Amino acid sequence: MKEIKWGFIGCGEVTEKKSGPAFNMIPGSSVVAVMSRTRERAQSYALRHNIKKWYTDASELVNDPEVNAVYVATPPSSHPSYAIMAMYAGKPVYVEKPLAASYDDCARINRVSKETGIPCFVAYYRRELPYFKKVKEIIDSGVIGEVQNVQIRYSSPPRKEDYNRRNLPWRVIPEIAGGGYFYDMAAHQLDFIQELFGVITHARGYSSNRGHLYDAEDSVSACFQFENGLPGSGSWCFVGHESHIEDRIEVLGDKGTLCFSMFSYTPIHLHTSQGIQSIDIPNPPHVQLPLIQNIVETLQGTNHCSCTSISATPVNWVMDRMLKKI
Repeated sequence: MKEIKWGFIGCGEVTEKKSGPAFNMIPGSSVVAVMSRTRERAQSYALRHNIKKWYTDASELVNDPEVNAVYVATPPSSHPSYAIMAMYAGKPVYVEKPLAASYDDCARINRVSKETGIPCFVAYYRRELPYFKKVKEIIDSGVIGEVQNVQIRYSSPPRKEDYNRRNLPWRVIPEIAGGGYFYDMAAHQLDFIQELFGVITHARGYSSNRGHLYDAEDSVSACFQFENGLPGSGSWCFVGHESHIEDRIEVLGDKGTLCFSMFSYTPIHLHTSQGIQSIDIPNPPHVQLPLIQNIVETLQGTNHCSCTSISATPVNWVMDRMLKKI
């Protein structure tokens, strides 16, 4: 494929800045069609972003002969249907994270990808961001020695929309999202630490609804172990007080400690016997650009993207274990 002509299924917030503009910034890549179930949204998005075609039916977009690759930017419960539709049409697909709302649905996507030979990529874009590339570089350098433990801590107060019982955000509706904010946000953290240390093979967790703002879990504590024996733990609270906002991952080695954030991109802190270093690494304005470029180049035959549905599936397995879904 020399020219990758994308069709978007979904045109929500994530496509406005994080991903959407990036598709047109890469040589040999362009967006030619967009779909939303709401006519006004599809038409408005197409006009604002100079996209010549818009649809309200996903099958029409997928079967458009000009579209030869599909980006699925909808809530997780619909990812399998759209991804499978695209792959059966012979079109590579790029799916927002998490890959699906359950581990079982991830397995369905993988079976179809294997059956059709059509690749499915997943938007764990932090793997390709300069900030996280630097984190990996530091760990791989051995400066903190042999890693002994990994700790994830995240805490935030409720969002204002969480108080509106009549119109809750889809991210806290388990049948749509897979769980609450944990399923949406911990996915990035759990993907990246597996990128660093390998697959997590043991996981268990305890979840609770402490704020009673919605039905999904809002607090989770968990422990896990990687295939190489490295242990780790995590704590997530989405109804905490503003006095305890935290976004932190600590990697504890026998020669030092590395601390970094997942969402706020605060400076990376490296603490060794040489002292404390603060390392500030900026990311591009469209944060999915490096991963999308990797995917485009892979489809053009000049690169190899490892961020596939196969590599993304362990994230859902871990989260489902932590929430006792499996």
